[in-house]
Amino acid sequence: MDKLALIGFFVAIVGVVGGFALEGGSILTLLHLPAFIIVVGGTLGAVMVQTPFAQFKLGLQILPWVVRGHSLPTNSMVDRMIEWSNAARASGFLALENTALEEDDPFVHRGLNLLVDGVDPKVLQDTLDAELTLERERLLRGAKIFEAMGGYSPTIGIVGAVLGLIQAMANITDPEMLGLGIATAFVATIYGVGFANLIFIPVGNKLKNLVHQHTLHHEMIIEGLISIAHGENPRTIERKLNAYRAG
Repeated sequence: MDKLALIGFFVAIVGVVGGFALEGGSILTLLHLPAFIIVVGGTLGAVMVQTPFAQFKLGLQILPWVVRGHSLPTNSMVDRMIEWSNAARASGFLALENTALEEDDPFVHRGLNLLVDGVDPKVLQDTLDAELTLERERLLRGAKIFEAMGGYSPTIGIVGAVLGLIQAMANITDPEMLGLGIATAFVATIYGVGFANLIFIPVGNKLKNLVHQHTLHHEMIIEGLISIAHGENPRTIERKLNAYRAG
């Protein structure tokens, strides 16, 4: 679990709401269902219009990474690749055939299969690089839906503000309805800007950072497999891959 993400969200909410309360405002005035529906519903709808279903679904699938984290077994993978390099140097690439069959990570599985098949190291690198590039772009497209939400949310908040003012002007002789309309106007603006800057944009940036870590992990795997394919000394491979180890 990523405790920093949870703490950061808590600090942001407490900072905004707490500051409002210290100024003498009532926190209950910030709880306004119509404004919430306008901003959240309008933002989601706008993003759905611009986003293919597969991309939108992927964005929701990787969303838990923000809180749960996306742990990558970098250290253990370095150790395993050193073992593979020793096995390949001693008994040839076919010694890794069973390892390839038992591998759970699809990327590593395909890389080991190519290595066992004895493909040229240049072909191996080009194939894995192309696959990694496509995977990175796919994950980034999923992360970008939250950036899009961060772009639409403030504008939808303004729409909510205008709708609230329209309601207020239509009921200018009714003080109760006038107050409701004005409340919707201001709270919708707060929701639009607040959701964008406290949730949507930070989530999108966090996911992009995690995708970068994911990519770096697989770049390390490519580096190790190419080194094994070239028949490099296991000690040389170990020194090379130690740079990727997590602190």
